[in-house]
Amino acid sequence: MEKTLYVTDLDGTLLNQKDRINPKSIAIINELVDKGMMFTYATARSLVSASVVTAGLSTNIPVIAYNGAFIFQPETGEILSREDFSSSERAYAIEVIRANNILPLVYSFVDGVEKVSWLSGRENDGIRRYLSLRKGDRRLRPVKDDEELYQGEIFYFTCIGEKSELQPLYDILSKDERYRCTIQQELYRPEYFCEIMPVNATKAHAIQKLKKIWDCGRVISFGDAVNDIPMFEISDECYAVENAVEELKAAATGIIDSNENDGVANWLKEHYRPL
Repeated sequence: MEKTLYVTDLDGTLLNQKDRINPKSIAIINELVDKGMMFTYATARSLVSASVVTAGLSTNIPVIAYNGAFIFQPETGEILSREDFSSSERAYAIEVIRANNILPLVYSFVDGVEKVSWLSGRENDGIRRYLSLRKGDRRLRPVKDDEELYQGEIFYFTCIGEKSELQPLYDILSKDERYRCTIQQELYRPEYFCEIMPVNATKAHAIQKLKKIWDCGRVISFGDAVNDIPMFEISDECYAVENAVEELKAAATGIIDSNENDGVANWLKEHYRPL
């Protein structure tokens, strides 16, 4: 039998509405990982943010973060795989962001240290909420001017605001084959997120890499939102939680119970069989 890689999204899929994994799900998944299940999560979150909301989940698994820009070994923080902008791609993205008067969160390595930078004193409600949920995060780097904002090796941009503000930015960069862009409403919130990444920074691309690293022949995935569609497209089986958007449900092999009711873990418990 071929080995199977099981991959789940976090927000809205494995996480409940309190941004945590139900204890029942943690117990089920950890037990199956101990039995040999090849399991991971793929998220738009950073490793730091994901580690907080997945507290208690086995760290003996490589995980996919920043929408596929990185594969990390969570126990050590070791980077197993990384996607980057070229210098020209980085410069053009900044040019378009500036031209549209957007003040982004800028993810970069500054002097080799991972940082999240933003213009201090210019935060909107969405950015203030983002920061409030990450108090004590050592990556946070408030800056005073535009030049300082874009220092370092930038690998990801997050723009938070009203859809009407972000749509022109998305319309430009999403049509440029050098970039991967997403725009969607924040789960349970009014604001929208527009994220700008290197073209190969996708969950699907990272899953294919991890599939090779772990020598798996098949992929089974779980999700809830439209940004999970590419992941579903490269999976042998794919399951949408009951609370998923209709577009994802239409692309799914089947529908499972909701994130609140341990849908992913219960499916795994019922269907996973050790080789």
